[in-house]
Amino acid sequence: MPRHIIPHAVRLEFAGEQLVHANLSGAAFIGEELWVAGDEACGLDRLSKLPPVGKEKLRFGQARHFPLAEVLDLPDAAEIEADIEGLDYHGGYLWLVGSHGLKRKAPKADRSSTENLKRLATVSHDGNRCLLARVAVQATPEGHTLIKHSDTGLSSKRLRGDTLGNDLTKLLAKDRHYQAYLAIPGKDNGFDIEGIAVDDTRILLGLRGPVLRGYSGLLEVQIKEKGDELRLGKIAESGKKLRKHFIRLAGLGVRDLHWHGDDLFILAGPTMVLDGAIRLFKWRNAAQALAAVDPKVDEVLWESDGPTEELSLPYGIGQDRAEVITCLPASLSKTPQWLTLYDAPSPQRQPAEQVVLGDLLARK
Repeated sequence: MPRHIIPHAVRLEFAGEQLVHANLSGAAFIGEELWVAGDEACGLDRLSKLPPVGKEKLRFGQARHFPLAEVLDLPDAAEIEADIEGLDYHGGYLWLVGSHGLKRKAPKADRSSTENLKRLATVSHDGNRCLLARVAVQATPEGHTLIKHSDTGLSSKRLRGDTLGNDLTKLLAKDRHYQAYLAIPGKDNGFDIEGIAVDDTRILLGLRGPVLRGYSGLLEVQIKEKGDELRLGKIAESGKKLRKHFIRLAGLGVRDLHWHGDDLFILAGPTMVLDGAIRLFKWRNAAQALAAVDPKVDEVLWESDGPTEELSLPYGIGQDRAEVITCLPASLSKTPQWLTLYDAPSPQRQPAEQVVLGDLLARK
Protein backbone atom coordinates (compact mmCIF):
# COMPACT_ATOMS: atom_id res chain seq x y z
CA MET A 1 0.00 0.00 0.00
CA PRO A 2 1.41 3.45 -0.89
CA ARG A 3 2.57 5.41 2.15
CA HIS A 4 5.01 7.91 0.68
CA ILE A 5 4.45 10.71 -1.86
CA ILE A 6 7.22 11.54 -4.34
CA PRO A 7 6.16 14.96 -5.66
CA HIS A 8 6.64 16.07 -9.27
CA ALA A 9 8.23 12.74 -10.15
CA VAL A 10 6.54 12.23 -13.54
CA ARG A 11 6.75 14.66 -16.47
CA LEU A 12 4.01 14.69 -19.12
CA GLU A 13 4.60 16.62 -22.34
CA PHE A 14 1.73 17.53 -24.64
CA ALA A 15 1.70 19.21 -28.04
CA GLY A 16 -0.12 21.87 -30.02
CA GLU A 17 -3.26 23.44 -28.58
CA GLN A 18 -4.26 20.46 -26.45
CA LEU A 19 -5.99 21.48 -23.22
CA VAL A 20 -5.91 18.03 -21.66
CA HIS A 21 -2.81 18.81 -19.59
CA ALA A 22 -4.85 21.26 -17.47
CA ASN A 23 -7.87 19.00 -16.93
CA LEU A 24 -6.59 15.45 -16.67
CA SER A 25 -9.36 13.13 -15.55
CA GLY A 26 -8.36 9.58 -16.52
CA ALA A 27 -5.26 7.51 -17.24
CA ALA A 28 -4.25 3.95 -18.02
CA PHE A 29 -1.04 2.21 -19.06
CA ILE A 30 -0.73 -0.04 -22.09
CA GLY A 31 2.74 -1.44 -21.68
CA GLU A 32 4.99 1.60 -21.23
CA GLU A 33 2.58 3.95 -23.01
CA LEU A 34 0.51 6.28 -20.88
CA TRP A 35 -2.97 6.98 -22.20
CA VAL A 36 -4.80 9.95 -20.73
CA ALA A 37 -8.18 11.63 -21.00
CA GLY A 38 -9.33 15.15 -20.21
CA ASP A 39 -12.79 16.23 -19.16
CA GLU A 40 -13.00 19.02 -21.76
CA ALA A 41 -12.26 16.95 -24.85
CA CYS A 42 -13.74 14.16 -26.94
CA GLY A 43 -10.68 12.03 -27.46
CA LEU A 44 -7.77 10.21 -25.85
CA ASP A 45 -4.07 11.01 -25.88
CA ARG A 46 -1.17 8.57 -26.11
CA LEU A 47 2.13 9.50 -24.47
CA SER A 48 5.29 7.47 -25.06
CA LYS A 49 8.08 6.86 -22.53
CA LEU A 50 11.04 9.17 -23.04
CA PRO A 51 14.39 9.67 -21.25
CA PRO A 52 14.17 12.09 -18.29
CA VAL A 53 15.40 15.63 -18.92
CA GLY A 54 15.50 16.94 -15.35
CA LYS A 55 14.90 15.69 -11.82
CA GLU A 56 11.81 13.66 -12.73
CA LYS A 57 11.93 9.87 -12.45
CA LEU A 58 9.73 9.25 -15.51
CA ARG A 59 8.95 11.27 -18.61
CA PHE A 60 6.22 10.74 -21.20
CA GLY A 61 5.71 12.71 -24.40
CA GLN A 62 5.44 12.62 -28.20
CA ALA A 63 1.72 13.04 -27.65
CA ARG A 64 -0.72 11.82 -30.24
CA HIS A 65 -4.41 12.65 -30.05
CA PHE A 66 -7.10 10.13 -31.03
CA PRO A 67 -10.59 11.63 -31.62
CA LEU A 68 -13.30 9.29 -30.39
CA ALA A 69 -15.44 10.15 -33.40
CA GLU A 70 -13.03 8.13 -35.56
CA VAL A 71 -13.68 4.89 -33.66
CA LEU A 72 -17.12 5.29 -32.07
CA ASP A 73 -20.57 6.24 -33.32
CA LEU A 74 -20.99 9.12 -30.88
CA PRO A 75 -24.45 10.13 -29.65
CA ASP A 76 -23.67 13.82 -30.30
CA ALA A 77 -21.51 15.86 -32.66
CA ALA A 78 -17.78 15.10 -32.75
CA GLU A 79 -16.85 18.53 -31.37
CA ILE A 80 -19.09 18.19 -28.29
CA GLU A 81 -16.99 17.35 -25.22
CA ALA A 82 -17.41 13.89 -23.73
CA ASP A 83 -16.41 14.88 -20.20
CA ILE A 84 -14.46 11.62 -19.89
CA GLU A 85 -13.98 10.95 -16.18
CA GLY A 86 -12.55 7.45 -16.08
CA LEU A 87 -10.24 5.24 -18.12
CA ASP A 88 -9.18 1.60 -17.74
CA TYR A 89 -7.41 -0.95 -19.93
CA HIS A 90 -8.68 -4.52 -19.87
CA GLY A 91 -9.00 -7.37 -22.34
CA GLY A 92 -7.45 -5.47 -25.23
CA TYR A 93 -9.82 -2.53 -24.82
CA LEU A 94 -9.55 0.95 -23.41
CA TRP A 95 -12.75 1.39 -21.41
CA LEU A 96 -14.01 4.91 -20.80
CA VAL A 97 -16.89 6.58 -19.03
CA GLY A 98 -18.29 10.09 -19.16
CA SER A 99 -19.77 11.95 -16.22
CA HIS A 100 -23.37 11.23 -17.32
CA GLY A 101 -24.33 14.45 -15.55
CA LEU A 102 -25.66 17.91 -16.26
CA LYS A 103 -23.39 20.94 -16.23
CA ARG A 104 -23.96 24.46 -14.95
CA LYS A 105 -22.10 27.39 -16.48
CA ALA A 106 -19.60 29.04 -14.15
CA PRO A 107 -19.29 32.83 -13.70
CA LYS A 108 -16.26 34.40 -15.35
CA ALA A 109 -14.14 37.25 -14.06
CA ASP A 110 -14.36 39.25 -17.32
CA ARG A 111 -18.18 39.16 -17.46
CA SER A 112 -20.67 41.59 -15.95
CA SER A 113 -22.79 40.70 -12.93
CA THR A 114 -25.85 40.40 -15.17
CA GLU A 115 -24.06 38.05 -17.55
CA ASN A 116 -22.71 35.93 -14.71
CA LEU A 117 -26.12 35.61 -13.09
CA LYS A 118 -27.42 34.36 -16.41
CA ARG A 119 -24.54 31.89 -16.66
CA LEU A 120 -25.21 30.64 -13.14
CA ALA A 121 -28.82 29.91 -14.12
CA THR A 122 -27.84 28.03 -17.29
CA VAL A 123 -27.91 24.25 -17.03
CA SER A 124 -27.23 22.08 -20.07
CA HIS A 125 -26.74 18.50 -21.16
CA ASP A 126 -24.33 17.26 -23.81
CA GLY A 127 -25.10 13.91 -25.39
CA ASN A 128 -21.46 12.78 -25.43
CA ARG A 129 -21.27 13.06 -21.62
CA CYS A 130 -23.34 9.85 -21.45
CA LEU A 131 -20.63 7.59 -22.83
CA LEU A 132 -19.83 4.15 -21.51
CA ALA A 133 -17.68 2.58 -24.16
CA ARG A 134 -14.84 0.27 -25.00
CA VAL A 135 -12.32 1.10 -27.71
CA ALA A 136 -10.31 -1.59 -29.45
CA VAL A 137 -6.53 -1.22 -29.22
CA GLN A 138 -4.13 -2.53 -31.83
CA ALA A 139 -0.33 -2.65 -31.79
CA THR A 140 1.57 -0.98 -34.63
CA PRO A 141 5.29 -0.29 -35.18
CA GLU A 142 4.68 3.30 -34.03
CA GLY A 143 2.83 2.22 -30.89
CA HIS A 144 -0.66 1.19 -29.96
CA THR A 145 -3.51 2.80 -31.83
CA LEU A 146 -7.28 2.98 -31.46
CA ILE A 147 -9.29 1.25 -34.15
CA LYS A 148 -12.91 0.38 -34.92
CA HIS A 149 -12.16 -3.27 -35.66
CA SER A 150 -8.82 -4.86 -34.76
CA ASP A 151 -7.00 -7.68 -36.51
CA THR A 152 -7.71 -9.87 -33.48
CA GLY A 153 -11.48 -9.51 -33.70
CA LEU A 154 -12.03 -6.72 -31.17
CA SER A 155 -14.64 -4.06 -31.99
CA SER A 156 -15.15 -0.57 -30.58
CA LYS A 157 -18.69 -0.10 -29.24
CA ARG A 158 -20.63 2.04 -26.79
CA LEU A 159 -23.62 1.47 -24.57
CA ARG A 160 -26.86 2.06 -26.43
CA GLY A 161 -28.07 5.63 -26.17
CA ASP A 162 -28.75 8.95 -27.86
CA THR A 163 -28.31 12.65 -27.14
CA LEU A 164 -30.72 12.43 -24.19
CA GLY A 165 -29.08 9.54 -22.33
CA ASN A 166 -28.37 5.82 -22.48
CA ASP A 167 -29.53 2.52 -21.01
CA LEU A 168 -27.86 3.33 -17.69
CA THR A 169 -29.51 6.73 -17.23
CA LYS A 170 -32.87 5.18 -18.12
CA LEU A 171 -32.44 2.75 -15.22
CA LEU A 172 -31.33 5.49 -12.87
CA ALA A 173 -34.32 7.64 -13.81
CA LYS A 174 -36.45 5.13 -11.88
CA ASP A 175 -33.98 4.43 -9.08
CA ARG A 176 -35.10 5.19 -5.54
CA HIS A 177 -31.69 6.54 -4.47
CA TYR A 178 -30.47 8.46 -7.50
CA GLN A 179 -33.54 9.43 -9.49
CA ALA A 180 -33.83 12.95 -8.05
CA TYR A 181 -30.12 13.72 -8.57
CA LEU A 182 -30.16 13.29 -12.34
CA ALA A 183 -31.76 16.75 -12.59
CA ILE A 184 -28.98 18.37 -10.52
CA PRO A 185 -25.66 19.38 -12.16
CA GLY A 186 -22.77 17.18 -11.13
CA LYS A 187 -20.72 19.86 -9.43
CA ASP A 188 -23.76 20.79 -7.29
CA ASN A 189 -23.74 17.33 -5.60
CA GLY A 190 -25.82 16.06 -8.48
CA PHE A 191 -25.23 12.85 -10.38
CA ASP A 192 -21.62 12.61 -11.55
CA ILE A 193 -19.66 9.49 -12.51
CA GLU A 194 -15.90 9.68 -11.96
CA GLY A 195 -13.88 6.51 -12.24
CA ILE A 196 -14.19 3.13 -13.91
CA ALA A 197 -12.65 -0.22 -12.93
CA VAL A 198 -13.04 -3.23 -15.20
CA ASP A 199 -12.29 -6.90 -14.57
CA ASP A 200 -13.44 -10.22 -16.05
CA THR A 201 -16.61 -10.22 -13.95
CA ARG A 202 -17.97 -6.70 -13.67
CA ILE A 203 -17.62 -3.01 -14.40
CA LEU A 204 -17.57 -0.64 -11.43
CA LEU A 205 -18.45 3.02 -11.86
CA GLY A 206 -17.58 5.45 -9.05
CA LEU A 207 -19.85 8.35 -8.16
CA ARG A 208 -18.38 11.69 -7.22
CA GLY A 209 -21.94 12.65 -6.39
CA PRO A 210 -24.30 12.41 -4.85
CA VAL A 211 -22.97 11.41 -1.45
CA LEU A 212 -25.96 10.28 0.61
CA ARG A 213 -25.66 10.88 4.37
CA GLY A 214 -21.94 10.22 4.11
CA TYR A 215 -22.26 7.15 1.86
CA SER A 216 -20.56 7.22 -1.53
CA GLY A 217 -21.82 5.10 -4.39
CA LEU A 218 -20.37 2.45 -6.67
CA LEU A 219 -22.50 1.20 -9.55
CA GLU A 220 -21.90 -2.37 -10.71
CA VAL A 221 -22.95 -3.35 -14.22
CA GLN A 222 -22.29 -6.11 -16.71
CA ILE A 223 -22.03 -5.60 -20.42
CA LYS A 224 -23.14 -7.75 -23.33
CA GLU A 225 -22.92 -7.21 -27.07
CA LYS A 226 -25.85 -6.91 -29.42
CA GLY A 227 -25.05 -5.99 -32.98
CA ASP A 228 -23.04 -2.80 -33.13
CA GLU A 229 -23.98 -1.77 -29.58
CA LEU A 230 -23.34 -2.68 -25.99
CA ARG A 231 -26.26 -3.47 -23.71
CA LEU A 232 -26.57 -3.91 -19.95
CA GLY A 233 -26.71 -7.54 -18.91
CA LYS A 234 -28.53 -9.02 -15.93
CA ILE A 235 -26.52 -9.38 -12.73
CA ALA A 236 -26.66 -12.90 -11.27
CA GLU A 237 -30.04 -14.02 -9.92
CA SER A 238 -31.32 -10.57 -9.01
CA GLY A 239 -32.69 -10.18 -12.49
CA LYS A 240 -31.64 -6.54 -12.32
CA LYS A 241 -29.20 -4.77 -14.63
CA LEU A 242 -27.72 -2.58 -11.91
CA ARG A 243 -26.25 -3.33 -8.49
CA LYS A 244 -25.52 -0.45 -6.11
CA HIS A 245 -22.83 -0.47 -3.44
CA PHE A 246 -22.84 2.19 -0.71
CA ILE A 247 -19.46 2.71 0.93
CA ARG A 248 -17.96 5.11 3.47
CA LEU A 249 -15.22 7.44 2.22
CA ALA A 250 -15.23 9.98 5.06
CA GLY A 251 -18.04 11.89 3.35
CA LEU A 252 -16.08 12.27 0.12
CA GLY A 253 -17.05 11.29 -3.41
CA VAL A 254 -15.16 9.01 -5.78
CA ARG A 255 -12.59 10.66 -8.07
CA ASP A 256 -11.02 7.52 -9.55
CA LEU A 257 -10.97 3.73 -9.25
CA HIS A 258 -8.17 1.27 -9.92
CA TRP A 259 -7.86 -2.50 -9.52
CA HIS A 260 -4.54 -3.77 -8.15
CA GLY A 261 -4.83 -7.52 -7.95
CA ASP A 262 -7.91 -8.25 -5.83
CA ASP A 263 -7.70 -4.88 -4.06
CA LEU A 264 -9.63 -1.82 -5.20
CA PHE A 265 -7.99 1.59 -4.84
CA ILE A 266 -10.37 4.53 -4.53
CA LEU A 267 -9.27 8.13 -4.90
CA ALA A 268 -11.80 10.39 -3.15
CA GLY A 269 -12.43 14.12 -2.80
CA PRO A 270 -15.19 16.68 -2.28
CA THR A 271 -18.32 16.30 -4.40
CA MET A 272 -18.49 20.03 -5.17
CA VAL A 273 -15.87 22.51 -6.36
CA LEU A 274 -14.16 22.79 -2.99
CA ASP A 275 -10.62 23.04 -1.72
CA GLY A 276 -10.58 20.13 0.68
CA ALA A 277 -9.34 16.71 1.60
CA ILE A 278 -8.15 14.38 -1.16
CA ARG A 279 -7.66 10.89 0.20
CA LEU A 280 -6.73 7.46 -1.04
CA PHE A 281 -8.70 4.45 0.18
CA LYS A 282 -7.99 0.76 -0.24
CA TRP A 283 -10.66 -1.92 -0.28
CA ARG A 284 -8.71 -5.04 0.56
CA ASN A 285 -9.86 -8.19 -1.21
CA ALA A 286 -12.68 -6.26 -2.84
CA ALA A 287 -12.90 -8.81 -5.65
CA GLN A 288 -13.73 -11.59 -3.20
CA ALA A 289 -16.10 -9.38 -1.23
CA LEU A 290 -18.04 -8.44 -4.35
CA ALA A 291 -18.11 -12.03 -5.57
CA ALA A 292 -19.56 -13.15 -2.23
CA VAL A 293 -22.59 -10.84 -2.44
CA ASP A 294 -25.88 -12.76 -2.42
CA PRO A 295 -26.75 -13.15 -6.13
CA LYS A 296 -30.34 -12.15 -5.38
CA VAL A 297 -29.30 -8.79 -3.88
CA ASP A 298 -29.03 -5.61 -5.97
CA GLU A 299 -28.30 -3.07 -3.18
CA VAL A 300 -25.46 -3.46 -0.68
CA LEU A 301 -24.53 -1.28 2.31
CA TRP A 302 -20.88 -1.78 3.29
CA GLU A 303 -19.79 -0.78 6.78
CA SER A 304 -16.68 -2.08 8.60
CA ASP A 305 -15.94 -4.52 5.76
CA GLY A 306 -15.57 -1.75 3.18
CA PRO A 307 -12.68 0.54 2.16
CA THR A 308 -10.19 1.96 4.66
CA GLU A 309 -8.32 5.25 4.42
CA GLU A 310 -4.62 4.90 3.69
CA LEU A 311 -3.15 8.23 2.60
CA SER A 312 -3.95 11.95 2.35
CA LEU A 313 -2.83 13.77 -0.79
CA PRO A 314 -1.84 17.44 -1.14
CA TYR A 315 -4.23 20.01 -2.57
CA GLY A 316 -4.09 23.73 -3.28
CA ILE A 317 -6.41 26.70 -3.20
CA GLY A 318 -8.33 26.45 -6.46
CA GLN A 319 -5.69 24.13 -7.91
CA ASP A 320 -3.94 20.77 -7.64
CA ARG A 321 -6.98 18.55 -7.21
CA ALA A 322 -6.00 14.88 -7.59
CA GLU A 323 -8.20 13.23 -10.22
CA VAL A 324 -6.31 10.16 -11.38
CA ILE A 325 -4.56 7.16 -9.90
CA THR A 326 -3.07 4.23 -11.81
CA CYS A 327 -0.34 1.70 -11.07
CA LEU A 328 2.93 1.76 -12.99
CA PRO A 329 3.62 -1.36 -15.06
CA ALA A 330 6.27 -3.69 -13.65
CA SER A 331 8.68 -2.71 -16.45
CA LEU A 332 8.76 0.86 -15.10
CA SER A 333 9.09 0.08 -11.40
CA LYS A 334 10.60 -2.90 -9.56
CA THR A 335 8.23 -2.30 -6.65
CA PRO A 336 4.58 -1.19 -6.93
CA GLN A 337 4.21 2.56 -7.44
CA TRP A 338 1.13 4.57 -8.33
CA LEU A 339 0.94 7.60 -10.60
CA THR A 340 -1.32 10.44 -9.45
CA LEU A 341 -2.34 13.26 -11.79
CA TYR A 342 -4.01 16.54 -10.92
CA ASP A 343 -6.74 18.69 -12.38
CA ALA A 344 -6.16 22.48 -12.41
CA PRO A 345 -2.39 22.08 -11.92
CA SER A 346 -0.55 24.82 -10.02
CA PRO A 347 2.28 26.79 -11.66
CA GLN A 348 4.73 24.54 -9.80
CA ARG A 349 3.30 21.60 -11.75
CA GLN A 350 3.70 23.38 -15.10
CA PRO A 351 7.43 24.05 -15.60
CA ALA A 352 6.89 24.77 -19.31
CA GLU A 353 4.09 25.32 -21.80
CA GLN A 354 2.11 22.11 -22.45
CA VAL A 355 4.05 20.32 -19.68
CA VAL A 356 2.54 19.04 -16.44
CA LEU A 357 4.04 17.12 -13.52
CA GLY A 358 2.42 14.26 -11.61
CA ASP A 359 3.32 12.54 -8.35
CA LEU A 360 4.32 8.99 -7.53
CA LEU A 361 2.99 7.12 -4.52
CA ALA A 362 5.33 4.52 -3.10
CA ARG A 363 5.25 2.03 -0.25
CA LYS A 364 8.27 3.62 1.44
